[in-house]
Order: sequence, then structure tokens, then C-alpha cells
Amino acid sequence: METVTVKKMHRLGHWLPQDRGVLSVFAQRIAEHIADESPKLNPEVAKLEALINSDPFLRMNLILAINQAKNAGHSLPYSNIPELISLVNGVLTMAPSFSHSELVGCPLNAILDWIMCVPAGYEFFRSRQLNRQLKLVLNEWKKFLDSADSGVYLNSESPKGWFCEQARETIHLDEFIYDESKPFYGFTSWNDFFTRHFKAGMRPISEPDNNGVIISACEATPYRIEPNAKLKDRFWMKGQPYSLQDIFTAEKLDLAQNFENGSVYQAFLSAYNYHRWHAPISGTIVDVYSVDGTYYSEAESAGADPAGPNDSQGYLTAVAARMIIIIESDDEKIGKVACVFVGMAEVSSCISSVKTGEHVVKGQELGYFQFGGSTHCLIFQKDVIDFFTVKAFSGEIVKLNSAIALTR
Repeated sequence: METVTVKKMHRLGHWLPQDRGVLSVFAQRIAEHIADESPKLNPEVAKLEALINSDPFLRMNLILAINQAKNAGHSLPYSNIPELISLVNGVLTMAPSFSHSELVGCPLNAILDWIMCVPAGYEFFRSRQLNRQLKLVLNEWKKFLDSADSGVYLNSESPKGWFCEQARETIHLDEFIYDESKPFYGFTSWNDFFTRHFKAGMRPISEPDNNGVIISACEATPYRIEPNAKLKDRFWMKGQPYSLQDIFTAEKLDLAQNFENGSVYQAFLSAYNYHRWHAPISGTIVDVYSVDGTYYSEAESAGADPAGPNDSQGYLTAVAARMIIIIESDDEKIGKVACVFVGMAEVSSCISSVKTGEHVVKGQELGYFQFGGSTHCLIFQKDVIDFFTVKAFSGEIVKLNSAIALTR
């Protein structure tokens, strides 16, 4: 196997705008919408504002980040903390609309975009206290997206409806289960639509009885393939190498050691596509756990990202909110396979459908993300993988359940 160097990482999965200026326009549209609504502050947003104002380091870094972004020539729809808080609050009652030219599914990402990739912003978004409160804020948006009120764009009205002709072609709607005769095409909410199911037979499992064929756990665009993963590495540096101790957490060091010098396959899920996870092998679930982490933190080494934290996906495996599922293969030559499902930006909801001790067969559902774009890793033990059948940064979406690697 050879290491694939990622030289260009923008727009993986085809969900990001071609023009960086579009993000500013999008953020401005959100600001105008919220100005019309003027909703009362959500209690969790009020707590976020209070936290920032009460902590001198958070307050200082946020003010600096806003000024640094503006001084760098970036257009922001706010100039101070109260205006930013108002935008965050307004998003919590907004449903994502279809678009080819906007940051689909992640309006908060668009608002925070340029303050994420300036010096003070790097510091601000790494605060543990801040991320604990951001999780609660994002959970409030999740509640809205679980409600019927979030179905405002689940219609066929062009250009924003998710079932208009252009949208249907983009998301390949006919591959999924839906009922056109029912309101919202049979979906109960935005999240119900986002986690839609494929029709039977739409994603056949590659060689289901052959343990030597590893399949794709998600419908995703390959980001990186890395052999010889280190137990502890400088994941924040240029190239963002994988650091197993940090991915699994220090409390799970014994688990991380199983994968030292093993192989990592990482791929990115587009907001347009399927967001459920499936087992890449057959075996027994030996561990399932979630890790709280960051939501808008970026790696300085990735440079200014026009749709952050897209370019920081390697770094995110060690710092972002994630669900980790370990499968002990039925084939002892494969051993353990780690499935790491990482939430990016608004994607704070990583939900497992399996429990420790449960046996799964290749292609069986393991869980799902809710709203936005996201990334995932499959991590293999040393000398298990002979070669990968897909290439990193090909730009092509690898279909769920298709072969991605062969074992030795």
C-alpha cells in the first residue's frame, strides 16, 4: 500500500459552493431572515451568551476573531457578540432548503465560517466549556429538525424544495423509500427525510459470504488512505497524521494499541446523500461508545478553509464529536475493525443502532448521522489489508456496501 497525499480537499462530496463569496451571501440571507422573525432567545443560546460574556478568554478571543476576519477582508453578517448570538438563535428554528450554491444543511457553519480560521478563532473553538454548551445548543436545533415544523421545504416547489426536479436528480430520490401521495412525501420531519432508507436491493452487498472483501460502511467520497498509523502522532500538523490514542481517547489506550501500524481509510459523506452506517465486515460488536468533542475547531495547518472544517478532516478524527464501534471479525485473520463516525460542524448527533455483544453481518446497519455533512474512518490492524480497491481524493462517491479493500 502507498500513502496518498491530499493536495486539494475542497468540495469533497460535491456539497460545497464553487465560489467562496457564495458563503457570505448565504450568511447574509440567514441574517435577513432572522431579522424578520426576531425570535426570543432559546434558553441554551442565552446560556451560551452568558458563558462567553463571563469568561474573559472566550470573550476576548471571539471579539478578536471577528475583528481578524474583517481585517482579512472577509464579509461577516455581524460585527459583535450580540449580533452573532442573534443569528445563532435564529438558525434553531430554520430548516435547510435545497440548493446547489449554498452550504447545504449547515447554516451555522456558514455564519461562523471565517471566524473559525483566524488565530483567535482557532483558540476560541477549542474551548471545552464552549463545546459543551455548543452541544446543548445544537441539540435544540435537533429538536426542531425532529418536529413537523421542520418539513417546510419537504415539497416539490422549485428551487428550494427537496422534491423539485433538480433536487430529485441531485439526491437520486428514486433510489429511496418515499410516498408522493402523503404530506412531506411520507417523511415526518427534516431529520426523518435526512436519514431516509434505500429501497430494497438498491445497494447490494459485495460478496456477502467472502470475509476477505471489506465493504464501504457509508455512501462516501474517499478522503485519505493511510498505512502505518501511529499510536501517538502530531495530528494538528501539516498532513494531519492519524493519532490512534487521541482518536480512541487516552482512557481507551489498550484498545488503540490493537491498531498500531495498521491502516486507516477515511471518507466524507455529502449532505445530499445517504447518512446511515453499515457493517464493513461480519462479526461481534465488542465496544460501542461516544466521545464528546469539538464542533467548529479547525487545524491551522490546513490554512483558510472556505467551508471549514472540511479541510481538517484528519484532525477532526482526534478532536470532534464521534461514535466509535469496534467489531471483532468472524475471521480471526482480520481481528478487530474500528468504525469511527465523526460529526462535522452541525452534525452533533451520532446515533448507534447496535450494542456490545450483538453479532452483525456484513452490510447490516450500525447507526446514523443527523443533518449536515460528516466523515468516517475504518481502522484495521497491522498487516490485515492487502490493498485498497478505491483511491483517496478521487472525487467519486463510493457506494454503500461496495468493495473498498481486500485482506491478505
